[in-house]
Amino acid sequence: MEALPDAAVLATRLKNTLIQYHNLEDEKWRVAKKTKDVTIWRKPSEEFNGYLFKAQGVIDDLVNSVIDHIRPGPCRLDWDSLMTSLDILEHFEENCCVMRYTTAGQLWNIISPREFVDFSYTVGYKEGLLSCGISLDWSEKRSEFVRGYNHPCGWFCVPLKESPSRSLLTGYIQTDLRGMIPQSAVDTAMASTLINFYGDLQKALQKA
Repeated sequence: MEALPDAAVLATRLKNTLIQYHNLEDEKWRVAKKTKDVTIWRKPSEEFNGYLFKAQGVIDDLVNSVIDHIRPGPCRLDWDSLMTSLDILEHFEENCCVMRYTTAGQLWNIISPREFVDFSYTVGYKEGLLSCGISLDWSEKRSEFVRGYNHPCGWFCVPLKESPSRSLLTGYIQTDLRGMIPQSAVDTAMASTLINFYGDLQKALQKA
């Protein structure tokens, strides 16, 4: 039996870490990629030898719909092109769980499929919601996947002040893909993956 985390302690620590990232001054960030709708920034991570990425863009839907599509659940698998499976391993309460998910290979399979086991927590933030997660050291592994590790990451979603039926979605991602991959390949993939994430999410919400 896996040793499960103290959910309340981990959830509070995780939320506070994400709010710290959200309050970082603009000059700490450097633009990594930009499109008409989405901007990706990065800064060196304090958690591992890689980058903390920040993504921001406007989504044409209400906060609750956006977060329902992002947090663990059947919606996510339907539209996230990178995710190939998602299982809830443990439920603590409605907004708190342990999930295992797998991702497809990337960059012409230079980055092979990965597996993650994450603690996930969704909580109210200002007028919107924060859905955040962190990987757990889960001992059960599957040999066909490299086990990746998500350092504290999450998505803040708040209504746009001038147009409350639209949402400002800001994400913080710092993923250690592990395995034998040059960090530069990971960084290239991450910025593009985040841009695609916004596009795929918007398309899914338009269909919903």
